[in-house]
Amino acid sequence: MSLLPFRRRDDRSGGQWVQGCGIETQSVCSSYGDTQVLHDVTACFAQGGVTSLIGPNGAGKSTLLGVMSRLQTADKGHVLVDGVDVSKNAGRELARRLAVLRQENSMAIRLTVRELVGFGRFPHNGGRPAPDDIEHVEYALSAMELEEFADRYLDELSGGQRQRAHIAMVLAQDTDYVLLDEPLNNLDLRHATSIMRLLRRTAAERGKTIVLVIHDINIAAAYSDRIIAMKEGRIIADGAPADIMRTDVLGEVYDMDMQVTQVAGRYVALYFDGEDEAAAPDVAVVSA
Repeated sequence: MSLLPFRRRDDRSGGQWVQGCGIETQSVCSSYGDTQVLHDVTACFAQGGVTSLIGPNGAGKSTLLGVMSRLQTADKGHVLVDGVDVSKNAGRELARRLAVLRQENSMAIRLTVRELVGFGRFPHNGGRPAPDDIEHVEYALSAMELEEFADRYLDELSGGQRQRAHIAMVLAQDTDYVLLDEPLNNLDLRHATSIMRLLRRTAAERGKTIVLVIHDINIAAAYSDRIIAMKEGRIIADGAPADIMRTDVLGEVYDMDMQVTQVAGRYVALYFDGEDEAAAPDVAVVSA
């Protein structure tokens, strides 16, 4: 299956949008009540490529993604998309540039899979689909292997099938920037790896910037161009998989011992509790 031809967005805002800036977070702080979750987070996401946010629960990964997508307000700092502050931009114009998949995707109304995926085109067509919109919807359904479920209602599907339907909606939106909060939830191994291959190919062939929150560090290492490790609301490591998949770095991130080896040229972290270390003396460890 071939991808739809990539079309870079034109300047719809009288020169307001600046190409090449990507997404920037500048000293972003965010809180839930009295608990500060993000502490002066500064990062730059250049255009193109797959970036995975990793870290333990409560590290601030989903909160950072929420602030970047304007789903959550920053207490301090700014987020810029193509040089424009997202807090000052009209929602529909931002939605043409940036799509987001939230961790929780419950729907209050009963929809078929095709109807849900069609919502991804709303920022472009305002609810009046054109042939181009239908083409994007059909592509997204095919990419997520949902053709046979297209006319079924979401509440008739398994959790993994619903997750793929929501990812399809994001793909149909066809934005330059794609933010995905734990997109592999409820997915079996085949579909999880298939989706990661698709995301990687989409970024490479269409110049998309894809940022995702992911818990499986081995999948992150296999399919990401860059990994950002967070802990206690701060970025503590940022680099290529080879820079992050190290015993010292992962130990600092997760507060546990683990070994790192290479399998077929890919980095793989092995978790153990001490006794396992003696039982596996032949593992080649990658360390500082």
